[in-house]
Amino acid sequence: MPDNSQIWIECKPDVMVGKPCVKGTRITVESILQMLSAGMSYSEIIEDYPSLDETKIRAAIGYAATHLAKGNAA
Repeated sequence: MPDNSQIWIECKPDVMVGKPCVKGTRITVESILQMLSAGMSYSEIIEDYPSLDETKIRAAIGYAATHLAKGNAA
């Protein structure tokens, strides 16, 4: 499965203290993972954050998986 996180996830020092965020937003990968781990569905997350869609949520998951596998969560 291709990892599209490089398309949708960015780290900018001036946005959320450099935490990985969905491009063009202040929504962090961490926040998305927390919502998912709390049991929220993709549709519930998108309802709360209309700038997100399934592709961007999956990109956040992919980003986390790739960076955790490398031993680098940031």
